[in-house]
Amino acid sequence: MINIKLKSTAILLFIIVLIQACSSTKYIADYQSIVKKVTIDSVDKKFEEQAYNYVQKDLRPASKLSIQVPLYNLFNTKNGRYKTNDIKPFGTPPAILDSTLVEISRTQIQKFLKSKGYRQAEVTSAIKVANKKAEVTFSAKPGPAYFIDKLTDSIPNANIRNLYLSNKAGVSHLHKGMQYDEDSLTYEREQIYRIMKENGYFYFLRPYVNFDVYGAEPTSKTNKIDLNLNVTEPAEGHKQFNIGYTHMIIAPNPDGFPDSVRYKLSKDTVNGIIFTDFSKRYRRNPIVRYDFLKQGELYDIRNENLTYDRLYELNIFKNVKIDYFRRDSTSNRINTVIQLIPQKVMSNRIEGEVPFNGGTVGFNLSNTYTNNNIFRGAERFELQLKGGLQSRIGNGAKPFSDIYQRDFSISASITVPRLMIPFYNPNLGGNGMPHTTFSSSYIYALQKDVSVRRIFINSITYDWVETKSKLHSFTPLNFEYRFGYLDPNVDAETVLNNLYYSTLLGRKDLTLGMKYTYTLNANKLNEYRSFVYLRAGMDIAGNMLQGISKLGGKKSDPANNDPAKILGLPFNQYMRPEVDLRWYKHLGGDKQFIARLNAGVAYAYGNSVLTGIPFEKQFFAGGSSGVRAWQARTIGPGNYDRGLLRSDTLRRAFFGLDQLGTMRIETNLEYRFTVAKKFFGATLKGAAFVDAGNVWNLRKGESILVATPTLDEQTVFKLNRFVQQLAIGTGVGLRYDVQYFVFRFDVGLKLKDPQFTGSDQWVIGKFLSGAREFKNNYNATHGPDTYRFLQYNFGIGMPF
Repeated sequence: MINIKLKSTAILLFIIVLIQACSSTKYIADYQSIVKKVTIDSVDKKFEEQAYNYVQKDLRPASKLSIQVPLYNLFNTKNGRYKTNDIKPFGTPPAILDSTLVEISRTQIQKFLKSKGYRQAEVTSAIKVANKKAEVTFSAKPGPAYFIDKLTDSIPNANIRNLYLSNKAGVSHLHKGMQYDEDSLTYEREQIYRIMKENGYFYFLRPYVNFDVYGAEPTSKTNKIDLNLNVTEPAEGHKQFNIGYTHMIIAPNPDGFPDSVRYKLSKDTVNGIIFTDFSKRYRRNPIVRYDFLKQGELYDIRNENLTYDRLYELNIFKNVKIDYFRRDSTSNRINTVIQLIPQKVMSNRIEGEVPFNGGTVGFNLSNTYTNNNIFRGAERFELQLKGGLQSRIGNGAKPFSDIYQRDFSISASITVPRLMIPFYNPNLGGNGMPHTTFSSSYIYALQKDVSVRRIFINSITYDWVETKSKLHSFTPLNFEYRFGYLDPNVDAETVLNNLYYSTLLGRKDLTLGMKYTYTLNANKLNEYRSFVYLRAGMDIAGNMLQGISKLGGKKSDPANNDPAKILGLPFNQYMRPEVDLRWYKHLGGDKQFIARLNAGVAYAYGNSVLTGIPFEKQFFAGGSSGVRAWQARTIGPGNYDRGLLRSDTLRRAFFGLDQLGTMRIETNLEYRFTVAKKFFGATLKGAAFVDAGNVWNLRKGESILVATPTLDEQTVFKLNRFVQQLAIGTGVGLRYDVQYFVFRFDVGLKLKDPQFTGSDQWVIGKFLSGAREFKNNYNATHGPDTYRFLQYNFGIGMPF
């Protein structure tokens, strides 16, 4: 059904384009023409794209692949002409020739070339019209490029001159011998302005910085230019200012500060800050903590921007405004006024769904309540209730007369905008807002005549930003209590046919551990530059409970199925390090190469030496962000081959079960490029990739998927079999980038499949010759599993 809908939509769009694409000329007057092509000749390649941006927008023709004009024609034409009123907001109108716009474009392109150092540049325009279709050509005669010969400066204020010279090497783009470029002058002016505003010169303005340009006249016989930098001095001179007191004022409600009402301002100054809250909703300390304009310190615009950022990140104010005033003209202190307008504090969201599935019907309902200021300190509280029922239908039974499954969960979390550490109060807001999150959840699931599950999870997590590129997340407490109960009356055949899930449903254990994750350069992932990205983490559990159990004096023998217990349940003990390392190499423009290595190990020991790693802590390979030629959780572990399960009953029992392991190694090589910058209103990007990897078990007996010693041996990692156990795939992909979202489609092709042996692993040969026979033989020996050479992946966002 989905494929039919997609095909129907595609056919409809194709028909619209086919009918409307070439019909725009019939909707315009006889004296008008539609611009089909704009060309700019004789412009240096590095400036072509920038020069085209100076062509007036209404003169630029739409891309040949775009449906924007056909859509506009469909909704905004009447009686064979374009409508002049009641314009529908669909698509964009065609570019209609306008000689005034042509002349404006010509002048702007010429000015642009002059600004880039071609001081003698001249641009002419030509228009060709045939059958109401126009082609506009801009021809440039750039002339010689001008280069900077001398650089001097005139800065009468000694302090400012010293400040500029001490920072010049790190910020200036100007140097002798470079091609003259007005953008470089603008950049220099902006850098000087920034330096002044960062060093106390509050009243410094950009117009104080200007340049004398000598020898740049188009009639000059030489192509040399001399530049002199001026920083002019106002009548009162340039002064540095310190911060006086700060008055922080919160409006009475989200409507702001009424002009008609006068409020009494507080006069109590604490640590240089006067805090007045007309709304009576907020405590002082959690808010003033993020005022970085400290009394007595030199004014620095970075602290102003930091104050803006953190107060907005508190997520309780919809508007933040910072003003300054001086008590008298002779003072070198400026006082700060921070006006805060609160936003709506509480919200509630209700969601529901009615799932149908093979003779069953049900409903799921959830309610999420959010309070962004529950303890008057910008603490975010979220409470979610979820519940659902599933009922069998058919044989004349009424819906919900035979309810076989009930689910209920309640979860709550409180996020505080600081690190709540006993006996320690670090101020880590300089590079990002720190958070402490307390979360708790309870899950109840009943499957009639099969099982009952109860899960209780609690955690405390600290998140903080060391620098903009270095992020930390530490969970010192992660407690999970899982109690499953299998109905003793459930028949053996049901257990066998649901072997994997029966094991999970009957699981009884608890986990007490901690986690730490370090991330480097996550802020650069959407930039075209060369850098290394790292995400490394450690998850460790059970050591504290092991110590407590030993102090209790009760003996245990985990290796002989007698683990130590806490609260009557065995506890998990393991360590799980994982690393994601990537190298992003910028190849110019929109081209990029990425090499990635993702590896992890989950090692059970002590109290879990026999029971092994919990299900949710194991690794899988494949999927849209792994080895993309395989569906997620369908590779390995190792050389695992279901064909060795000679029993149809066993193969059915293991069919569709997640193929997991206690160790993973995946690597990806991907080349990214742009296919079309204007494709249906967005950018179409492409990728070519090669992926390799697998999951393994560290020891025998760690996988529920095995039924024979041979299968068990195949799942274990051995260095001398590493290459034989690698899955390798390749493929291509498309990314539809609409700025806020990237819609991704990848096609992966299997090259080497580790479930086979020897040369048979290179299944690409079978794909190219004898694919049908190969698949038929595989289906006969591995059924109900089937074989696919190609894997399609859809997703939102980049794979990594």
